[in-house]
Amino acid sequence: MEALEVAVIGTGWCGGIRSETLSRSALVKKLHVCEIRPERLKEIATLTKAATATLDYQDIVRDPNIAAVYISTTPEQTHYPIARDCLRAGKHVFLEKPIALELFEADELITLAKRNRVKFTIGYSQRFNTKYAYAKKKIVDGTLGRPVSAVVSRHLSRSLGKKIASRVKLSPAAMEATHDLDFVFWLLEPAKPVRVYSQGAYGVMQPVNGSYDSMWTTVTMDTGVLVVVGAGWNLPPGYTNFSSTWIEITGTEGALILDDTHRDVWLNTMDKGTVFPMSTMPGEQVDHVYAGAMGPETIYFLESIMLDRPVMVSPESARMVMEVYTAADLSAERNEPVDIPLSNEARAAVAAAANL
Repeated sequence: MEALEVAVIGTGWCGGIRSETLSRSALVKKLHVCEIRPERLKEIATLTKAATATLDYQDIVRDPNIAAVYISTTPEQTHYPIARDCLRAGKHVFLEKPIALELFEADELITLAKRNRVKFTIGYSQRFNTKYAYAKKKIVDGTLGRPVSAVVSRHLSRSLGKKIASRVKLSPAAMEATHDLDFVFWLLEPAKPVRVYSQGAYGVMQPVNGSYDSMWTTVTMDTGVLVVVGAGWNLPPGYTNFSSTWIEITGTEGALILDDTHRDVWLNTMDKGTVFPMSTMPGEQVDHVYAGAMGPETIYFLESIMLDRPVMVSPESARMVMEVYTAADLSAERNEPVDIPLSNEARAAVAAAANL
């Protein structure tokens, strides 16, 4: 099994994590990095000992030796065109969420990947959270019986919320609840969502990008299972990039509660007071180990290519999540339920709202 030449396009927070993770892996023959900020490009190239470093992602696209590309660019509007060009060039693509900003863009990316017979996946890293993996196991092995309901409540600090919301006009349903929708739909496979009802509440985030502070979305599955996902990004600033999640899953034979509020490790010092290390969704490197989900996720995609096994997150499942949070935005605006799949009228309304 020969190591691969791999590239990372966009080396900010998430792209930086992926670059450093790949630079440590024996599965990587050469690492190439691309970044539009010259000072960051120089920094990450030095840190990872990258084989090449470029400001133009087309250099990555044109290089026939690069087999796989991780796209971690912001703002999110860049995801579709860069992924499209990489897939057209026959490269395996790992794309951070969201898969696209328009459903037709997602459809084109999925078609390109199938046509060129390459691996294509989306960065829903929480499937690599060990607690979430345990929940999947307990559903699959029948411990909980027939699933009845799932409730997820996720909150971010407003410092992180403002960082995210200031770069793109997307709701907390699209940017944060998306992880939890993906998790629950994965948990409940092969069930499919059929109806969405959502409500949002305004607060400190409205002046940033017109977004709600918090959204709560109810999804009815075709099996009758009820899913409720809440996502907010207005916690007081507190610890940088803090993320807190509480999950309740019930079945006919049992229930499972997952505490992912990151209260298990806390550090109290005279200098900074109380902080919560290892409390971000992506995680972080801690000396010789990676604490979190993004490190294992990054390597898993490489292994999927080299072993020719299915990716963890299919692009079709990411598209389904996209359709649901799109319906959630429309439902909150209209104050009424929205059916899945979206009707032509609903899709037209979403497109019109996006162009305002």
